[in-house]
Amino acid sequence: SKIWRMKFRQLGVEGTEVLGPYPLLSLSEARVKRDVFRKKLLDGIDVRAKPQNLITFSQAVKEFWLGKEDSSGKVVGGRKDVSPGYIKNAISGSAMHLEPYIGKTPIGLVTDDMLLECLLKLNDAEKFVYTRRIRMWASMMFDWAVARKYCQTNPAALIKPRHAFGKRDEQNHPSLPLSEVAGFMQRLGLESELQAVLACRLLALTWVRTGELRQMKWDQIDGNVWCVPSASMKKKRVHLVPLSSQAMSILLKLRQRTRGCEFVFPGDRSISRPMSENAVLYLIHRMGFKDKMSGHGWRSVASTWANEREYNRDHIEMQLSHAEEDAVRGAYNHAKYFPQRVKMLQEFADWLDQAEASGVQG
Repeated sequence: SKIWRMKFRQLGVEGTEVLGPYPLLSLSEARVKRDVFRKKLLDGIDVRAKPQNLITFSQAVKEFWLGKEDSSGKVVGGRKDVSPGYIKNAISGSAMHLEPYIGKTPIGLVTDDMLLECLLKLNDAEKFVYTRRIRMWASMMFDWAVARKYCQTNPAALIKPRHAFGKRDEQNHPSLPLSEVAGFMQRLGLESELQAVLACRLLALTWVRTGELRQMKWDQIDGNVWCVPSASMKKKRVHLVPLSSQAMSILLKLRQRTRGCEFVFPGDRSISRPMSENAVLYLIHRMGFKDKMSGHGWRSVASTWANEREYNRDHIEMQLSHAEEDAVRGAYNHAKYFPQRVKMLQEFADWLDQAEASGVQG
């Protein structure tokens, strides 16, 4: 293997600092680490000093997530900002995939190479998303450990997922051709007005992504406009969605069921969380359209419909919240073409109603 390393001298004693493996650590990243190390030397920090209060990797994981007992037997510390289920998953992931190999190693002696070797076992099994999640949890714990002087660096932060791990090939979301939308809408009309059914209809009427709809909150709705915050958007910018009369009717029904929840579509088990990301997909499968249609597929249907009717391409792309070439301009123009988009979404909603009522695509 190849590594980046630098020689140094401190108090007349020569030493070597290993910066990281090549090519996992790029030249620019190695230079940044070199400069950070030089700063420690200039500040007079003893770079040869061993971390104090050494604990093992397994002990650090449990203390980070659950806390530890003080002298009086009271549990202190631990994460209070995430759910018990999240903590359970993080501890379980570490116990299964990291601790069998490095659990007994003092946390200050765990290197990025050791951690990467564990993670690559998951990566080789093509569990790409879970591999990144395990690395993220480890990085959170190491940041905490550095702050408490259990170790000097965060080795997980040196592992760049983009370069180190694979990624599953993205597949297009299935969507119906316009000629089959009428049949789908008529089949949807046979379903009772369950939350997933109303969510499917609202996806069609708003052209948003499924994840954005799941995170929809009542305080984001102002009259007949839904202001989607940047945090919920794939492109991380505010997006204004005109609400047609049909969309407003659906929201009125949902408001009557709100149960005091901030989410328009609360979860079945807890109103403090949004509905399942697969709720609409399971509905579509049950209706007999598996591999033919998806919640996200409504965006393709809407785009095809609008382009075939020669709506302005800029209006369509803005409604779909696709990235503009000028990212700065795009950040300030979330209300651009709004009157035209109001008209376009209302006409699409009317087209869907006609298709469901007559079974014929106009």
